[in-house]
Amino acid sequence: MRPIDFLLRAARRHPDKIALSGPEGALSYAGLLAHTEALAAAFQALVPDPRGRIAICAGNHLAHVVSLFATLLAGRIWVPLNPRAGADELCRIVDFTEAALVIAEHEQAPKLEATGAPRIVYRPGALGTAPTACELSALLAAHAGSRPAPVRHDLAEIQAIKFTGGTTGAPKGVMQSYRAWNTTIVSIMQAMKLDADERYLAVASITHGTSTFLLPVLGSGGTVLLPRSTKPREVLDQLEHDRVTAVFMPPTLIYSLLEDPTARGRDWRALRHFVYAAAPMRSAKIVEAQQVFGHVETGYGQTEAPAIISYMPVEDALDPRNLESVGRAALMTEVAIMDPSGALLPPGQGGEVVVRGDLVMSGYWKQPEKTAEAFHDGWLRTGDGGYLDERGFLFLKDRIRDLIITGGFNVYPTDVENVLGRHPAVYDCVVIGVDDDKWGEAVHAAVQLREGAACEAAELVAWVRERLDPVKTPKAVHFFDALPRTANGKASKKDARIEVLRRMGAGSETSPPHHATP
Repeated sequence: MRPIDFLLRAARRHPDKIALSGPEGALSYAGLLAHTEALAAAFQALVPDPRGRIAICAGNHLAHVVSLFATLLAGRIWVPLNPRAGADELCRIVDFTEAALVIAEHEQAPKLEATGAPRIVYRPGALGTAPTACELSALLAAHAGSRPAPVRHDLAEIQAIKFTGGTTGAPKGVMQSYRAWNTTIVSIMQAMKLDADERYLAVASITHGTSTFLLPVLGSGGTVLLPRSTKPREVLDQLEHDRVTAVFMPPTLIYSLLEDPTARGRDWRALRHFVYAAAPMRSAKIVEAQQVFGHVETGYGQTEAPAIISYMPVEDALDPRNLESVGRAALMTEVAIMDPSGALLPPGQGGEVVVRGDLVMSGYWKQPEKTAEAFHDGWLRTGDGGYLDERGFLFLKDRIRDLIITGGFNVYPTDVENVLGRHPAVYDCVVIGVDDDKWGEAVHAAVQLREGAACEAAELVAWVRERLDPVKTPKAVHFFDALPRTANGKASKKDARIEVLRRMGAGSETSPPHHATP
């Protein structure tokens, strides 16, 4: 069974039910299937290679979802492109994966001109309208009524290549197999107990964690709602007025909802699954969200083991002992704690979280050395520190890697450091994560200027923003006459972070718990 078969089966069972609804209109299961089949046939014609890559760069629109499902039905490999990323980063991913086709929202299309890959551009709202409205509508019209040729890849074949964050230098493209996707879908359906009454609001980006919930919801016969807006007040309005039953959000969005005074006193009886993930959420905020929304749940995962390595249903989340836990291992996944020597540790002892099972990635695209480093004795090394208690609940306590998780997005310090280092005034720099009430962690830069050079913090911030994207742009720049150094002369990230925190009045270095995104 392929991941897309979950949708095909639901379409046979619920042809007249609304499957997908958004500001641009709605599609029944039968309508969604017809669009998906026609576009899949078009994609097969445009990308004849059965292992061809199709990259999609767009916001949360009907056309984006249909293009994604058509890629899966065509048997091609999906490469999601973050629409918030800069042109350099997007083009690197397209070129690195040798994508045979790029689907782009018209606002994103100019950023992809340098790739040389064929592009199909669409305008939100134009899907299924007159063929002249956009290139995607023209493709649909040309292949209306068509069905793609049957494709039956082995379950070990690759369904998607998702990038973990950094793409400066050597990008890390996580290869997710058909088997891993099936495991994710079944695990989510079982953990959340999804049914045909679900109304899931896909408010977070489809290029990130939200995509992992689409097929579980639709496979259960539910409805996926696309956001009318991502402004906090309007998200609250849609959650309430559309009787949303399930939603996934990063903590930063939840914090903004909690700050809205109208969040309290609304009717949240329909909301059964209010899921936070992709970043740490402070205990006080979890309690506040429980008081406001009721059914707060969480999951832990990372791109290398998508969506739910573990899950915390609402009945467990209400237990005060579990407030800082990310739940217990998902249905088809093993979780353990490993020490630096590779030995597995008993409950209560801290070490590196390791994962084993069909959920785990096949490896990093074109990086066998990085793939080998990620595994030990069949276990995926997550790079996250934590422990399991005697009940099997997983607690994340620190970071082993330097990954910064800000607003639910992964930021690799070397990406930002490489860009900052290209500024003519910068001699050396390190990028660190600092605790932040809004973002979970905020990106900060410690910078040493070249002798005699002068530069304002705002200039460096603008320099990064122009070359990467807002998520990776430092929220603050701290200037050092000389960065602290290790014995071998390398700038010491640890010592720089201690000094930054001292300047900010934080006192000492801290390492907050965190979750990884699908």
